[in-house]
Amino acid sequence: MTQGNKNVGWVSDSVTQQNRSQTTDQEANVLGYAALSQSKSGLPKGWVYARIGDVAAKTVQRVPHEKDEFIYVDIGSIDRNLKIISEPQTLLGKDAPSRARKIINTGDILVSLTRPNLNAVALIEQEFDNQIASTGFEVIKPILVDSRYIFAIVRSNEFIDAISKKVQGALYPAAKSDDVRQYEFLLPPLAEQHQIAAKLDELMAQVDSIKTRLDTIPKILKRFRQSVLAAAVSGKLTEDWREENFDLLNGKSGRFVIERIQEKKLAWTLENNQHNEVSRIRKRIKSFSEKVNNKLSTLPESWAWANLEDLVLMVVDCHNKTAPYQIEGIALVRTSNIRDGRFIWDDLRYVSEETYDYWSRRCKPERGDVIFTREAPMGEAAIITEESKICLGQRTMLFRPMEDEFSAKFLLIALMDPIFRKRSESIAVGTGVKHYRVGDVSELGFPVPSVEEQTEIVRRVEQLFTYADQIEQRVKDAQARVNHLTQSILAKAFRGELTADWRAQNPDLISGENSAEALLAKIQAQRLKEKPKTGRKARA
Repeated sequence: MTQGNKNVGWVSDSVTQQNRSQTTDQEANVLGYAALSQSKSGLPKGWVYARIGDVAAKTVQRVPHEKDEFIYVDIGSIDRNLKIISEPQTLLGKDAPSRARKIINTGDILVSLTRPNLNAVALIEQEFDNQIASTGFEVIKPILVDSRYIFAIVRSNEFIDAISKKVQGALYPAAKSDDVRQYEFLLPPLAEQHQIAAKLDELMAQVDSIKTRLDTIPKILKRFRQSVLAAAVSGKLTEDWREENFDLLNGKSGRFVIERIQEKKLAWTLENNQHNEVSRIRKRIKSFSEKVNNKLSTLPESWAWANLEDLVLMVVDCHNKTAPYQIEGIALVRTSNIRDGRFIWDDLRYVSEETYDYWSRRCKPERGDVIFTREAPMGEAAIITEESKICLGQRTMLFRPMEDEFSAKFLLIALMDPIFRKRSESIAVGTGVKHYRVGDVSELGFPVPSVEEQTEIVRRVEQLFTYADQIEQRVKDAQARVNHLTQSILAKAFRGELTADWRAQNPDLISGENSAEALLAKIQAQRLKEKPKTGRKARA
């Protein structure tokens, strides 16, 4: 008889003494599986291969009574980053969804079966004992093993990848409970599980501390960028520059820039008298002298205020209907394609040449134009930098700057300024989704410095933003390394490397009746002893 067969006999005898008559074919397979794992080489002493189903009880379900109040944990209750229950619901039984069925207890582990690649998992703490979770979870109820060790298993990339490969269904992609229960892992002796869990708690606390510090940096950078923008459009960013270039600015005030724009707009209409927007532009020029621009806040003496349509050649609204899409063609820029001063060329829609011509009949977008969103979300903007056709999507607008007098980049900076955004929100309308009216956008007020100072402001903002972008990229790289570190620590734990010295110093705690093989036998005996009744769902 081989050593493997001796192990099978020893395990089987220990269980038979508990309750030979209750041993089923499935239970015998579990015992045989544990013994078979001894034949796999390279295991730390006292360890065996097991499946999650070998060390966990079956999940118990109940239908809450209509007057019962309970805490309900669904997939949305899990913080996927922290791996904790963060936003559970408190419900009455009469309001409970049909998926509120699985009883959870302290020490259980929740594993989301829906989109397991997102790893929505959590270890149940005392405050959620005897509450109810969604049937969208597999509830692992460890028997005689350290729950923290199993919790570490389900956070590993190996587990995530293995379960993700089992996903089925196009509409609601999900794995099955059995996919989790059949997952194979290395089981150490119980005493070593405690050691591993304690070491992981210590190391992961250090990793989490690093993560927390790194996670605060993007928020700091966001505030930094906002302060740069606010300083840029208030004149504070170039205060020293104005003092050093006082002679250069003599006679080159913001008011001078505004007047020059009107002259150039008039000249443009004479040269382009067939353009669709000529009559509107001329009407705007004619009414300009009658306009009074109230100061919205204190500006440098050489600056001035003006309304948007007096600073750009034209303001053009989109064709306010949903364009007919097609698989390829001319890119349709929707509000979702503009964020934080940039175009996002993901999830693009396309239109035909015919649709483009009709949708752009007022004015075809060109390089240097600023595209602005009126709704969902409102107030986002970006500059067209490529010589390529794009079509304006619904709820977008086009601003065409007079580049020699009022820079598109300076206009973008002013549009992104948090103070401007807060000020412009007051003109938004709508009881549900807030949006800007086209006419109101035309009358938005903007600060106007000299052309030379605009150029210096743009240079300084770009320099500071580049610096912030470099820091942000370093933070992302560091976060990736920390995430890799987490998985590296888990991998070392599951190979027994974190506790190699401990095993050498404690041979009695990993062999004989303290081995993982003996532990599996005890677990099986416990499962036979506490086998749940069948025929009716358990009720609280």
